[in-house]
Amino acid sequence: MSEQLFCGWARTDITPKVPVSLAGYFNIRMWDKVLDPLEARAIVFKQGEKYAGIVNLDLVSSAQILIDRIWPKIADLTMFSKENLLFCSTHTHTGPEIRSNHLAGSEECGEDIAKAIAQALRNALADLQPVDGMVQGETYDNRFIFNRRYWMKSGGVVTNPGKFNPDILRPEGTVDAEIPLIGIKRNGKLALLFANIVNHSDTIGGNGVSADWPGFTRRIIESQMAEGFMFVPIIGTAGNINHFDVASHLNQTCYAEAERIGSGIAATILNAIDTMKPCCEMPLETRFTELYCPAHEVSDAEYAEAAATVEKYKDEPDVSKADDLTSEDLAKKVPKVLKYFAQQVLLLRDEPKNANFPLPVIMVNGTAFVGVPGEPFVEIGLEIRKRIFNDFRTMVAGHGPTGHAKLGGGYMPNTWNYGRGGYETTGRSNPFSCKASEMLLDAMNKMAKRS
Repeated sequence: MSEQLFCGWARTDITPKVPVSLAGYFNIRMWDKVLDPLEARAIVFKQGEKYAGIVNLDLVSSAQILIDRIWPKIADLTMFSKENLLFCSTHTHTGPEIRSNHLAGSEECGEDIAKAIAQALRNALADLQPVDGMVQGETYDNRFIFNRRYWMKSGGVVTNPGKFNPDILRPEGTVDAEIPLIGIKRNGKLALLFANIVNHSDTIGGNGVSADWPGFTRRIIESQMAEGFMFVPIIGTAGNINHFDVASHLNQTCYAEAERIGSGIAATILNAIDTMKPCCEMPLETRFTELYCPAHEVSDAEYAEAAATVEKYKDEPDVSKADDLTSEDLAKKVPKVLKYFAQQVLLLRDEPKNANFPLPVIMVNGTAFVGVPGEPFVEIGLEIRKRIFNDFRTMVAGHGPTGHAKLGGGYMPNTWNYGRGGYETTGRSNPFSCKASEMLLDAMNKMAKRS
């Protein structure tokens, strides 16, 4: 029989208190109100002398520059290292900008958040208590998820082509409507619940701070459970997934949309809690590898085309001074957005940034938490969950660090998505090699086969 498993958890507030832009769009959006608070959630496992931790953040990404700020603040917590501490984020587009390669970030805000995360880890360690049961299950909800890349009648693929666009043929890829669930029991009651949900957290727009729909889901579920209960939304590989239904007249960029989606997912999860079954007994284990990934390859032809585009639109204003600009504006070929994307392609080859992806895996009682960098496409997460780690109840945690302080994230398409068009395969949005997904899956295969 394995040694007693302990688990502790804590949360701290990371709502910005100083001037800082919100993250997620191409332009500066200085926050002017708080719609709902942001959290850092820390969960720590201990069994014998082994430790492992998960840090789940209401931010657009777990940017490496932020992670680098945390380590000196927990230097005395020698039980933690990059090999057993998994960072992931909910990808809210209405949280503070903490990535070094984006405009209007804030050193002070980044420092405040790093301190809060360090405190959450300390509080979680102090909360360590015996686990008297782990449960696992899954549910299903396809009402709010759509593959956002579409084949068009005119040829090629467009990301977010707009509602009722008559040129739309069909989605390019699939979705993942399954929601794996993992729970921790204390004193015979469910006290902590993880849910792995594959969707973008970008429903609101504007300048208000919010945890978006994952925040609604968390608050609603926690309101229905006992005091001290914590819900942890693990956002999966949703690089090509979002909530926009191109066949709906519904306004899907507003706070009400965050509430609609968040409450719907919460109801689905609450209805599934009683169907969860006990986990098998297996010891706590961590696995880790670091994957070197070259920068996105920019051909001579792409570089020349980008230079010509910059010259063509040289009189266009900088996008940072515009109103909200998103991938939909790229689909509409708005000149200042075309110029911005072309500028990023030039930088990508002039100043290439190679990544060293930290890839942590935490296994306990037949479950596995698998950390991945940035925003891989949904098919990559399905491959990891359904085939590579299919012997476990697996949660693929997206928006992890990239291993490079100046890379705040980035899309990771499948190799077959390239050359078709769309926002996510461009040099501005995807700083990684076109072979990054193949390299990632190969690294995951090797970790899964490790005895």
